[in-house]
Amino acid sequence: MQPQPERNHAGGRNRPPALSSVPAIGYVALGCAKAQVDAERMLSALRAAGYRFVADPDKADLVVVNTCGFIVEAEEESFAAIEEALAACPRVVVTGCLGARAEKLRARFPELLGVFGPEEYEKALSCIFAMAPPPVLPALEPLPRRELLLTPGHYAWLKIAEGCNHDCSFCIIPKLRGPLRSRPIGELVAEAEALAAAGVQELLVIAQDTAAYGMDLGHRTGFVQGRPVRTDLVHLVRELARIVPWVRVHYVYPYPLVDRLVEAMAEGIVLPYLDMPLQHASPKVLARMRRPRHAEKMLGRLAQWRRLVPELVVRTSLIVGFPGETDEDFAMLLDFLRAAELDRVGAFIYSPVEGADANRFPDPVPRALAEERLAELMQVQAEISRKKLARRIGKRVQVLVDARLDEQTAIARSYGEAPEVDGVVYVRDGGALQPGMFAEVVIEEAEEHDLWAVPAKEAACA
Repeated sequence: MQPQPERNHAGGRNRPPALSSVPAIGYVALGCAKAQVDAERMLSALRAAGYRFVADPDKADLVVVNTCGFIVEAEEESFAAIEEALAACPRVVVTGCLGARAEKLRARFPELLGVFGPEEYEKALSCIFAMAPPPVLPALEPLPRRELLLTPGHYAWLKIAEGCNHDCSFCIIPKLRGPLRSRPIGELVAEAEALAAAGVQELLVIAQDTAAYGMDLGHRTGFVQGRPVRTDLVHLVRELARIVPWVRVHYVYPYPLVDRLVEAMAEGIVLPYLDMPLQHASPKVLARMRRPRHAEKMLGRLAQWRRLVPELVVRTSLIVGFPGETDEDFAMLLDFLRAAELDRVGAFIYSPVEGADANRFPDPVPRALAEERLAELMQVQAEISRKKLARRIGKRVQVLVDARLDEQTAIARSYGEAPEVDGVVYVRDGGALQPGMFAEVVIEEAEEHDLWAVPAKEAACA
């Protein structure tokens, strides 16, 4: 994309201001954890090139906006971020999911220096280097190691694959990010080792569908330090568990392989935490979503997994108000929730997104009704969560400290809490606990989402 004339803040056309001797980069990171990994790769490459980073876009020589385009709300947030960046700085480059819709962005923001889709790192960096030459011009193949993290230094996301092979009617990820493309297992292990050497204690394994890892490669044998290793999720997490104390898996599609993953949890190889987006429970709604549609089989599998791993924590995400969802469908969803007793639930009202097949489905659910259903679902789940967390009172657990609340209270997580999406464990009398430390605690109180504990030496286990 050729650079366009820039607008000043009043809307006129003029030259951009002169560059600083060491150009300053402003970076806006939007979207999911997978997009965050993309942002970390880009930021690490920019730092290797010698750029400075500034939080205030008014003080930046160039601003990069890493966008999300998964749903309408995310798209609007990305548009707003681009507008704000352009108002502050005449040099703006857009990357990420929304960048896959380059023509739409160029029509709306003709002054953008460049628009690049997911994984177009080299193209985006080449554009940045041309518009704001760096102090050092690094090689772009391969990219510099991902060293700059947007998470606290003691945990990091590890993206094991890109794209998705599913055809869910509400989702456009395959259109934005393409089909499943698994990363070599040896490359992932090397990245995990580098992260561990930098102080990472917990790896959060992600992809659009982590359980599909290696399917596109026929689960062929890869090599880790010269050792042959099958390219699949279970073998991968076993390798990662040799490197860091905690391995947590997100976004698992309910393939038969999950049974083997739960067996690894029973062995203590991976945290007993299963993030499995189920989306709904009504067979009719699931059929329209093009998702697995046998909720009764899922209940059986949950029971089997819990027999093997009694402490298993299961998280899911659900959509209410999907086109054609009836009162009966919603009642089936509530019945499933009560029977499944899931630990963590994120629920959302169906949001149309440009390009999704579900936009054409008949019988849209009125927004007001969808909001009522969401409120009812969350009330049901809150009671389930409260009861399940209350069962943990008196239990002794290991926690990883994330932050300090005050001088005497630490904010931590156990195996049952993923960062950013779940509750936390507040540790009283935790003045000696610092971020990145592991500690043994005893749970004393339970709320709807959070737990309160004290260091194990301060209390007797029940």
